[in-house]
Amino acid sequence: MRVLICDDERPARERLMRLLGELPDVEVIGEAENGLECLQKSHQLQPSVVLLDMRMPLMDGLATAEQLARQTTPPAVVFCTAYDEHALAAFDVQAAGYLLKPVTKERLREALQRAQVIHHAQQQHREGQAPAASRRTHISARTHRGVELIALEDIRYFMADQKYVTVRHSQGEILIDETLKDLENEFTGSFIRIHRNALLSLRYLDGLELVSPGQYQVRIRGIDDRLAVSRRHLAELRETMQKL
Repeated sequence: MRVLICDDERPARERLMRLLGELPDVEVIGEAENGLECLQKSHQLQPSVVLLDMRMPLMDGLATAEQLARQTTPPAVVFCTAYDEHALAAFDVQAAGYLLKPVTKERLREALQRAQVIHHAQQQHREGQAPAASRRTHISARTHRGVELIALEDIRYFMADQKYVTVRHSQGEILIDETLKDLENEFTGSFIRIHRNALLSLRYLDGLELVSPGQYQVRIRGIDDRLAVSRRHLAELRETMQKL
């Protein structure tokens, strides 16, 4: 993994270099002190990941990330900043991670792993190996640990609860501020509506159980959760199961 560090403070760059030096398969290929220098070096050095500060002279982190995304082979971006108020804005530039300083080695390692997956997916898409339909491969959410990314293929179901949606995945669950309808439209073919408040991943659909006369629930592969199936969506679910 080829990493470019961009931060206007030398001590911050040196700390990241020390942490990266302790991680396997990571090569620091350059440093930049501001956004303009970062863009120049990214074009020259072709990093797979850029560790990017948020507040810098000449060009801030968000503007830099927007320009990086327009490069022919854009790197994945992980923000490393002391300011948590920009996390939501980072979603708009498709950041792979949002780490708060002081960055720990474990958080950095996790963010780089996610960034590597995203960078690889971006390369496949540009090379024409990805599906033509444009949709996310990861769901992002702001948590106490910063910005977390959950791979779509790891998600069991989405459950709506008032203004938030719970994302249930293999390691637990997170909350996102999105609507179930938008998620259903985006991920048609991978998830199916089984209730007015639930979307189930077809990948993990394990079976349909009769609970009581006219009442059904689904089993979900890999977890013990059971989700109710509404009568309105039962026929479509059965038809879909016959095709799997």
